[in-house]
Amino acid sequence: MTDRMKRAGGGGWGAAVWIAGAFALLAGLPWAASGRLPERVATHWSGEAPDGSMPVWAASLFPALIWVVLALGAVLMARRANSAPIPSWAGAALAFTGVSMAGTQASIVRANLDRTDWREAGSTGMGIVLTSVAALAAGALGWIAGRRGELPSPAAEAGEGTSMEIPAGERFVWLSRTANPWLHLIAAITGVAALAAALAAACGLFTGMQWAVATPFLLASVLTLMFSSVQARVTDKGLEVAFGPLGWPVRRWTPQDIESSRAESRTAAQVGGWGYRLSGLGTTVMLRAGECLVIHPHKGAEFAVSVDDAARGAALLNTLSTRRPE
Repeated sequence: MTDRMKRAGGGGWGAAVWIAGAFALLAGLPWAASGRLPERVATHWSGEAPDGSMPVWAASLFPALIWVVLALGAVLMARRANSAPIPSWAGAALAFTGVSMAGTQASIVRANLDRTDWREAGSTGMGIVLTSVAALAAGALGWIAGRRGELPSPAAEAGEGTSMEIPAGERFVWLSRTANPWLHLIAAITGVAALAAALAAACGLFTGMQWAVATPFLLASVLTLMFSSVQARVTDKGLEVAFGPLGWPVRRWTPQDIESSRAESRTAAQVGGWGYRLSGLGTTVMLRAGECLVIHPHKGAEFAVSVDDAARGAALLNTLSTRRPE
């Protein structure tokens, strides 16, 4: 399986879960609070006063259908353009629109909560402001993650081996990525669960437990996403291993830090599971079984990362580590 196919699998599952989760939240929030809402709910405001309303079923269904049309439109446009699995513009659009619509729905439900008539609904001003800030932040993160996925993957032009010859005055760069679609799926599911609990708390649907439920789901989503993909890059500055769609955190070794490098086949059973693992073999970033780039530092335990074309990266590192620093 190529690196592009792996990224497509992870990005596709994540996008599917996000689209389905946002649909469920938009459709489900008014129904979850229907016992505390008037028969018609205020859905539009002129200043501080509501001036438009819908039945509860329409307030649930209408924004959910709009979201599905917009989300599927973005996915189809990305496919027709034959671009990256989740290109930057599509990632930004899905993140911004999903958070914006879910936050707006939560604000509407909260404004109508425990009112006997929709004309008595409270203001949505502060909720819309907070939603706009969160949506802009989500859109920016989606854009950054998409830009990283669109980067090319150049490889040093030399054959496999323990080292390679680099002509004087020339510089080679080796770059490889790996993503685990199942970890992407887990991160998306726990992220949607955290968003659902946070929106329920913002709506005031229940009392006391929503933030206690949302926080562990949010932490699980962030940590899983952080270690669900990895990018390894070798330049004349050494090895850089960046984690997650945003390329953070990052581990770095200079050529002088590395005693030797090699390609080695490893499995999850050998290193104790998936993700960032510590074992008798040292530290392994295990996202898929098979070829790994393994470095043996002058100090500390070995470090391995499961990426394609590891032999070429190891050969370039071995050549760089034998050079004297300028």
